[in-house]
Amino acid sequence: MTLPVPDLDDRRFQDLVDDAKRLVMRRCPEWTDHNVSDPGVTLIETFAYMTEVLLYRLNRLPDRLYVKFLELIGVRLYPPVAARVPVTFWLSAPATTPLIIESGTAVSTLIGGSDEPVVFTTTRDLEIVPCELKSLRTKSAHAEESVDRLASLRLGEQCEVFSARPEPGDQLFVVLTEPAPSCAVRLGMVCVTEGVGVDPARPPLVWEAWDGSEWVECTVTGDDTGGLNRSGTVIVHVPDNHDVGVIEGERGGWLRARVVETESGQPAYSASPVLRGLEVGTVGGTVESVHAKTLHDEVLGEAEGVAGQRFQVGSTPILVDAGDVVLDVASENGWVAWDRVEHFADSGPEDLHYVLDPSGGVVEFGPLLRQRDGSARQYGAVPSPGATVRMARYATGGGRRGNVVRGAVQALTSAIPFVAAVENLVAAQGGVDGETVEQAKARGPQTLRSRDRAVTTEDYELIATAAAPELSRVRCIPDTEHEGGLRLLVVPSVPNPLGRLRFEDLVPRQDTVDKLVRRLEEVRVAGVRVVVEPPLYKGVTVVARLLAMPYSDVDKVRDEAMTTLHQFLNPLSGGPDGTGWPFGRPVHQGEVFAALQRLREVDLVAEVRLFGANPVTGVRGSETQWIELEANSLTFSYEHQIKVERR
Repeated sequence: MTLPVPDLDDRRFQDLVDDAKRLVMRRCPEWTDHNVSDPGVTLIETFAYMTEVLLYRLNRLPDRLYVKFLELIGVRLYPPVAARVPVTFWLSAPATTPLIIESGTAVSTLIGGSDEPVVFTTTRDLEIVPCELKSLRTKSAHAEESVDRLASLRLGEQCEVFSARPEPGDQLFVVLTEPAPSCAVRLGMVCVTEGVGVDPARPPLVWEAWDGSEWVECTVTGDDTGGLNRSGTVIVHVPDNHDVGVIEGERGGWLRARVVETESGQPAYSASPVLRGLEVGTVGGTVESVHAKTLHDEVLGEAEGVAGQRFQVGSTPILVDAGDVVLDVASENGWVAWDRVEHFADSGPEDLHYVLDPSGGVVEFGPLLRQRDGSARQYGAVPSPGATVRMARYATGGGRRGNVVRGAVQALTSAIPFVAAVENLVAAQGGVDGETVEQAKARGPQTLRSRDRAVTTEDYELIATAAAPELSRVRCIPDTEHEGGLRLLVVPSVPNPLGRLRFEDLVPRQDTVDKLVRRLEEVRVAGVRVVVEPPLYKGVTVVARLLAMPYSDVDKVRDEAMTTLHQFLNPLSGGPDGTGWPFGRPVHQGEVFAALQRLREVDLVAEVRLFGANPVTGVRGSETQWIELEANSLTFSYEHQIKVERR
């Protein structure tokens, strides 16, 4: 809702008349006839009418002036935030020589309909290095040293991967000749079906890589071995901090498969998998990309040698977080880079500083201001007359449009030798649209109140939102565990807030958390302890039986009911008003009943059962009509069960 513009003077006609009559009684007490028939009262009403007309025009303050007032207190439109996503480049064949994919390589979604493709660019160089198998070792959970299996494997012998009856802690080590950071390593395995007992789609097995100090879990794709139970391939995506390790005297890039504890309902190994052969090769690499387009060497114009000159950048908005913004000014010695600052308050006449408005794309050089003693001071240097000003590098783009789903990035904008395809294995996150003028109007009074000092919980929320606009929701509450402390609960933006959420999508990025910690450290009150963390998500499982209309498609009604539950019990788009489930608001069985009953093809909601659930462990609680949520909690839909019958 737009913040209404306040009236500068809210008096109306009758108020002005009454004020004038009170002044008459005070200054001219002998004037006693205040009826409308008195000529003096007629004059009072005439001037009151004319004054009311002036006040009406005065109170119609134009939006442009309101925006100017916001600029005076330092309020500027927040620019969009670009979504980020790791993209994997797949090679046409296993690498035999190192391949470098340069920073700024553009990839995009497929072109469909009238929509323009969403373009992402890589943020750093990606080196895809070849790898070979150096050693293969196994180690049981209770053994002190591992056993080398490579020699016997090459002689055609079989080897058991784990103990005869595997238990948590059993390990299979794959040692590469050199580390392969950020690479996708394919392990071609020839297995004998012996590791029975496990669910092939969910074996109790994790792959990890050694980063020089500890084991880091790896993402695994393309595993068709069913937990090392049949011949196939496993593609291990090695993290970017993979480093050389010297373990038990063996130097190389270490990977391992480790048996872990089973979860609720997850079967364990009853016998060890048996390996007969292993081939290793690098088939791709992963690097982070950002929804932005990088532009270079854009000439803005020539300087006039006057203070406060402004230049307009060709493409807006400018994404200051998506890459370095470099402004150059020509000089006798070539191009000289100037530094971007937030304001000129600390800039001297010789400081090569400029201010950038990212939303409007305006570059401004330092002003010349008159001081109280009558002298003039230059804040920031002024480019020489005739000097060419250019943007050597900047990025543009961003917005919610970049929050594409998993697998949406599939196109290379230009051919890359030996690269066959590109793919995003996870959904893009963090894209936020730029702030509108109406939103800035609502934020202006809050900014004027806090003035970059966090005292109340609302101040912390406002400053956190400004520091990390990629967040979807921010809530500050008192920390009940530490007296005088606060907890800042943050929820990231997700690609499809109206759909079925994945629990891992609700975990904020570590760089976002670090950025918030640094910002709040600058503005918090001394002695106040602020913890930045995600909310506590309380899983909710709904078991319902619906009676559909006679003509209805039962499967369609079931899908609609499931979608309704995921949208209603949603931390981002759920709740009574559809803006996200309120923090700490309990879930009542009656509200779920009403949400399902509103479906058009549902004749009757016959039964609704409500269960609490842990979205991490999957443990379901007992049936209840009312699920309490703590002040730091939000809902999360977990494995609803819908049965639909036709009337």
